[in-house]
Amino acid sequence: MTQDRFSAYGVAVLRVSLGVMYLAHSIVLKLLTYGLPGTAAYFESIALPGWLAYFTFAAEAVGGVLLVLGVQARWVALALVPAPLGAIIWAHAGNGWVFTAPGGGWEYSAYLVVLSVVQFLLGDGPHALRPSRALG
Repeated sequence: MTQDRFSAYGVAVLRVSLGVMYLAHSIVLKLLTYGLPGTAAYFESIALPGWLAYFTFAAEAVGGVLLVLGVQARWVALALVPAPLGAIIWAHAGNGWVFTAPGGGWEYSAYLVVLSVVQFLLGDGPHALRPSRALG
């Protein structure tokens, strides 16, 4: 295998692992751990509308599946950036960096933003069901 081929597979590994992380954050955390009504109550406790919790859950779950499958992954990754960015701004910014800080820090959300932007920049990688159109 050439270096370019290794790099291409690295992009695919990024895509799948990022999709799994968004799925875990939506299904395991928001749905199974807190429940959607509990997540909505948390959103309301930080002055966000409760309906936004349901929208965020759906966006992360659907986006996670699309990333894993490789369906327009570049654009899906970019579309998911507002969720963790919003978590930084409205939920975790004042809690410090480390996620184990009281109220949760912003390191995890920042990492999701960075990985999502990198996925957007790199594209889909091999074995994508419906690759994104190239930029430019």
